Amino acid sequence: MKTTNQFQEHSNNFKNMSNHLKHILGTLLITALLLTGCSKSEGIDDDCDDLCSVATAEAFDGIKEKALEEMTQKFQFKAEDGAVTLTSKKGVKITINGNCLTKNGNAVTGNVDLEYVEIFNKGNMLTTNKPTMGLMPNGDKALLLTGGEFFLEASQNGVALATNCELQLIIPANLTGGTDTNMILWNGLIDDNGDLVWEEAKRDGANGKGGVFAEGSNYYAFIGNFGWSNVDRFYNDPRPKTTILAAVPEGNDNKNSAVYLSYDGETTGLAQLDTYDPATGLFSEHYGQIPIGLECHAIFVSEVNGNWKYAIKAVTIVANGIITFTTSDMAIATEAQLTAIINGLP
Repeated sequence: MKTTNQFQEHSNNFKNMSNHLKHILGTLLITALLLTGCSKSEGIDDDCDDLCSVATAEAFDGIKEKALEEMTQKFQFKAEDGAVTLTSKKGVKITINGNCLTKNGNAVTGNVDLEYVEIFNKGNMLTTNKPTMGLMPNGDKALLLTGGEFFLEASQNGVALATNCELQLIIPANLTGGTDTNMILWNGLIDDNGDLVWEEAKRDGANGKGGVFAEGSNYYAFIGNFGWSNVDRFYNDPRPKTTILAAVPEGNDNKNSAVYLSYDGETTGLAQLDTYDPATGLFSEHYGQIPIGLECHAIFVSEVNGNWKYAIKAVTIVANGIITFTTSDMAIATEAQLTAIINGLP
């Protein structure tokens, strides 16, 4: 009987060691996937000269502009054709009436160029610097969850056009997890730093939904002007809220870097710590809208040699917490790699 017990004890120890080893290997695999962006096999030098470098504001702006340009779809149609419907790469149907277009106050004839951008995931939100931060009635900002971010601009011979009637978008809701009847329409405002914030479209839209209604498997959006628009609603969490701060390596500020929050379980929204205090060197979410106990991932991004320098930290929000990024946290990725990493967060 003693031999049998000894055998059982050794067997249990072996099983425990095996399970522990599996856990370690699993953790190493996840870490390896997260860090593939800084692999030298991809042709990117990831030594300390790069990881310790500080980007210029111009270089950081450049990689964001490059990401936006790569996402821009271009169409052309004749104004005389009246209402035309164009279909985007993601299946969004864009209806625009050429008879409603004006150039310097005059009716337009001839060819019209249309630039269009559609964003549905937080990876693209980050690389283009188009997070989903909405203005609250008191002027504070809070996270929005989106049914799609859109940019439309019509021009002729390089001159921007205006429209005196609505543009219509029919947006497949399966691109963002299905229809949500609480969605309304938002307009995008770009500040002097090039950062975007969303302001509710103040209008009585279709079915009283502020320019958006859901029917079947689609959202129907009616947009009054060219520029940025968004089908969104505020993120809702009943837990007590707090402010948070983020410390970044010396030399980084809101001109050459940015800090975002990806809420775990939410694939269609990206928050941003949009203020920076030069005196303390801290980024801040100073509106007090982050739920205490929230599990999320804090993301630092900057630029190095035309690529993205980044760090990601898994965080559970505590009251008045400070998230610290150090140089040792940094890795380097191409735009495609970083987009995939951000979209792969829980």
